[in-house]
Formats: sequence, C-alpha cells, structure tokens
Amino acid sequence: MNHRFVTAGLFVTLATLWGFSFLAIEVGLESLEPVLFAAFRYDIAAVLLLGYAVVSETDRWPTDRANVEAVLGGGVFLVGMNGFLFVGQQTVPSGVAAIMQSLVPILTAVWALGLLPEERVSATGAVGIALGFVGVALIVRPDPDNLAGDLLGRLLVFVQVAGVALGGVLVQRARPTLGNAALSGWSMLVGAVVLHAVSTGIGEPFALPRTAEAGAAVAYLGVFATAVAFLIYFTLLEVRGALETSLVAYLVPVVATVVGVVVLGESITPLTVAGFGVVFVGFVVLKRRAIRDLVSGPRAVEDRAEG
Repeated sequence: MNHRFVTAGLFVTLATLWGFSFLAIEVGLESLEPVLFAAFRYDIAAVLLLGYAVVSETDRWPTDRANVEAVLGGGVFLVGMNGFLFVGQQTVPSGVAAIMQSLVPILTAVWALGLLPEERVSATGAVGIALGFVGVALIVRPDPDNLAGDLLGRLLVFVQVAGVALGGVLVQRARPTLGNAALSGWSMLVGAVVLHAVSTGIGEPFALPRTAEAGAAVAYLGVFATAVAFLIYFTLLEVRGALETSLVAYLVPVVATVVGVVVLGESITPLTVAGFGVVFVGFVVLKRRAIRDLVSGPRAVEDRAEG
C-alpha cells in the first residue's frame, strides 16, 4: 500500500511539475527570445543530469552506435523540437499548448508504425488514431479574431508534439544501454546546442535573463520541470510501465489549464475541451487491450503492441 502511495505521489508530482512549466514559459517569454529561452532550459538540465550520471551511473558515455543514435535522436527531436513550443506559446494560451501535448501518445503510435517493425495497429486501433487527429483539429481551430497568429502558433505547437513523439520512437528504436540520467543529459546537451545554433541562425540577440521573473522561469524549467521531472518520469517508466506513465499526458493539461485560468486569466473554449476529450477517447480506443490488461490483470513491464 505504501508503495502505491509513493507511486501515486510521483505521478502527481510529475504532472504538476510539467503542468506549471507552461506558466513558466509564458512568464519567461515576456522578456526572453523564445528559442534562446528553450536553449537555456536544456543547458541547465544537461549540466544537472550529466553531473548526476557521473556520480550515480556506470553506463554514462555514449561510445557505441546504439547509444549515439539514441542521443542524437533524443537531442534533435525529443529535446530540440521543443523550440517550436516556445515560439508557438507567444500566441497560444498555455492551457491550449498543454492540451495539445495529449496527442503525443497517439502520434508516437503513428511514428512507430513506420519505424518499429514489431508495432502493429488493428482496424480498431486505426480508428483511435483517427479520433486523435479529429480531436487535435478541434483544438487547433483558430480564433477568428486572431486568425494568422493563433493558427500559426497552434501549428507550431503541433510540429513540436510530432517531433517529440518521433524522438521517443527513435530512442526506443536505437535500444540504448546508457543509464537514464546519462541518456537524458546527453540528449539535452545535444538539444541545447541545436537550439543555440538555431537561435543564432535566426538572429536572436544573446542575452541572459535580466529580470527576477525571467531568471526564475529559466531556473524552474531547467531544474524542476526538466532535470527532476525526467528522473521521476524514468522512475515511473521502470516501475509502472509505458502505458501507465503515458497517462500523465492527460493530467498535465488539467494542471496547466487551471493554472493558466487562475494565474494568467486565460480562457479555454468548449471546443478545445471537447477536442481534448476526443483525443483521450482515441487513446483509449488505440490502447484498449493494454488498458484492459492494466485494469483486470497484473501489470506488464512494457506496453504490448496492439494487434
């Protein structure tokens, strides 16, 4: 029973840390360039995670092909593509950006079809994927009063979601042997370098945070929403398996939406809420067998493929 409480506490803590990250991004964007802001986040996380790996893990150097591929895939896509989220959140409410993250498990299944030979999706599973896209269409539906900026921002967030999902599949496909902290740390270092290069390439002026609010936002994202959160994430992945851990994607938007409404005065339209519901239904249809096994039988260590 105590073990269950600890696991539930980790789950809620992870959802809260990631939920508040969208507020931190909104705060930091008031004075920081978006891509540079994202790079700062992963600079801090890379240093912390690699430092932790040095003192706690034996497999910490990506010296073979599998680990190098995992680090590059994770760095460029799982981490680097988050720059699109920071750019998109300049016009997209934090709650909406968080809700769009709920599509990650479904897009992961889509990428896996082409990149992981063992993955299969039945006709019913395909319906689940289709429902996911219907849901995101309801979410992306632009505000007529801000057509250009609103639509572009939501499309950029969608690109980020697709990139993060691809990154996860590429890491899985590489089958790395690095420790969790080392894999995350090296990936974040690669992602940070990519983001700094992009920031310089698009002409963003380099400037450290100059306000207390911006500094706090960078520190929160780097330390808590990334370094600490990823250690919790991998712990849950090891203890509870892929399916249960992926469910955090449906709790994070709830936290972020409540925070955005209460703190930032944002509003969420009924269509956005409906879109989130449709995405969740699509996930349930896609993963129906694994969910049934989770509810009725012993937990599998890894989520089995849908047949």
